[in-house]
Amino acid sequence: MTAITLVATGPAVPRSTGRRVLPGFGLTLGYTVIYLSLVVLIPLTALVAKTLTLGWTEFWDAVTAPRVLAAFRLTFGASLLAAMANAVAGLLVAWVLVRYRFPGKRLVDALVDLPFALPTAVAGISLAALLAGNGWIGQWLEPWGIQLAFQPAGVVIALIFIGLPFVVRTVQPVLEDAERELEEAAQCLGATRWQTFRHVIFPTILPALLTGFALAFARAVGEYGSVIFIAGNVPMVSEIVPLIIIGKLEQYDFAGATAVATVMLLASFALLLVINALQAWQRRRAGS
Repeated sequence: MTAITLVATGPAVPRSTGRRVLPGFGLTLGYTVIYLSLVVLIPLTALVAKTLTLGWTEFWDAVTAPRVLAAFRLTFGASLLAAMANAVAGLLVAWVLVRYRFPGKRLVDALVDLPFALPTAVAGISLAALLAGNGWIGQWLEPWGIQLAFQPAGVVIALIFIGLPFVVRTVQPVLEDAERELEEAAQCLGATRWQTFRHVIFPTILPALLTGFALAFARAVGEYGSVIFIAGNVPMVSEIVPLIIIGKLEQYDFAGATAVATVMLLASFALLLVINALQAWQRRRAGS
């Protein structure tokens, strides 16, 4: 009697040959370190090295001069106001794009990314032309004593323009992935729309909203092109930190320029740490 054994066979699984698409770890790591050194580390090291040629007293005098302090207050204050405005407006825009259908939705969705593609100088010239005393909008505001162009308010408007996409594009995918069943359950339990948003939706999107806020703030702090055309660049009034640095370079005060730039570099690193921490928090909440 012959025993017959039936073996269920499935699709053949190719064996791993041990070959990778990219070269080995050593070669790719070496290329990465060299590339980052040439593009990032060496320029930043040169910046810090030039700053170290100053003594502590000279460095402190350079970064605490009244004109520099006024530029710091305007840059960080306007960036904070713009980021706060973008957090609210970006959440509303993302909500409309995700939750509603309307004619021209794709066009509106594409226009959100316009500040990414538009040269910042073009944005600054356009805003100045609109908000100046003889502009389309400014000519109606000036008789009431409202001046936006060539004032700190113009700086805030320019920073709002360039920072809005960061909030929208950070919050939008989180809203798209949100579970509608939780909202329906809350409504079935008698929750109002505001209670549903406050206790169900907002905690879900809060990490993404904070990340978008931090990204918009960081982008605004380093903005130059769109601001100089609408700020007026009046010392102690509407002069931003990047313009201070450019002015010192034009005066061949390289050490003073690098001193101010070093302060901005430290602020950028702090913002980067905050953004990474917020993104890690967002990933943990998504995983839980």
